[in-house]
Amino acid sequence: MRQLVAIERFCLTGHILSLVFGLAGLLLVLPNPEFIATLPAFGQALFGWSMAGGGVVYILLGAVTVALYAYRTLGLRALLLFMVPAIGLSLSSELLGTSTGFPFGHYGYLNGLGYKIAGLVPFTIPLSWFYVGLSTYLLAWVGLDAIGFKGWQKQLGSILLGSILLTAWDFVLDPAMSQSAYPFWEFRDPGQFFGMPYRNLTGWVGTGALFMSVAAFFWRNTSIALTRPQLTVPLIIYLVNFAFGAIITVNQLDARFWIPTAIGAALGVLPAIWFWWLAKPTGVMEVAIEAEASLRSNELEKVAVSQSATLPVVAASKSSS
Repeated sequence: MRQLVAIERFCLTGHILSLVFGLAGLLLVLPNPEFIATLPAFGQALFGWSMAGGGVVYILLGAVTVALYAYRTLGLRALLLFMVPAIGLSLSSELLGTSTGFPFGHYGYLNGLGYKIAGLVPFTIPLSWFYVGLSTYLLAWVGLDAIGFKGWQKQLGSILLGSILLTAWDFVLDPAMSQSAYPFWEFRDPGQFFGMPYRNLTGWVGTGALFMSVAAFFWRNTSIALTRPQLTVPLIIYLVNFAFGAIITVNQLDARFWIPTAIGAALGVLPAIWFWWLAKPTGVMEVAIEAEASLRSNELEKVAVSQSATLPVVAASKSSS
């Protein structure tokens, strides 16, 4: 298990560093081509590869991180029962959207996110739905459980709030990825909501709610009892991915895009942090381990005091003899 945790942390660190490197490339390096020209041939080739494949790397590392985390905390069965519907249904929704315009509006993917399935949707896109979607669902589930929701109310609330948290990410992701200087996709019918069609947002809520509902049905007998430390990975995943889109949006687009950024933070970032904070600081197992360690420590102290008290007696008896 320790090796699994080490691999998970390595992938999470790589995921964060890939996002930071991508931000540096998009915001600092690409706008200054004279800097690129000063690089040696190897440096230019490396930079070209990183910009072409950087999006693939950070998404893959995010997906592996969350998959390992879910396997470790929830088990293989629960992981697969969420991952398969999330990837399958989000891919179906994306293929439908890029083909017909439903449910997101008419749009198309450009380059930089990897091989396109059916020539339409990069294979990394359903992976991103999976790893951010699972993170938001778990945050919502644990938060509602801490508030006192039970049974079907908690399941329904987790689906609704999880899909809203997921859509809040899109408030900064879509402007950053479709309207910045270096886009990864484009809307062919720009909408009224800061260049996004309103149905794009409803499509996000609907797609997220759909695969979360299927997963919730399969998870109906699954026990989810995550403590605050155990919920830290989903929170970090959500926050760094939101920050990636938000930083690009507020840096490369005009001042009015602070509005969707603020809306996304209000609907996503603040509730996610709150749900994380509502989780129990430690679980029953952690409390039991701490209590046992404290008991052993007290017993050792008592033994030490008892031995120290008997030493003068023993010494006196030896001297008298």
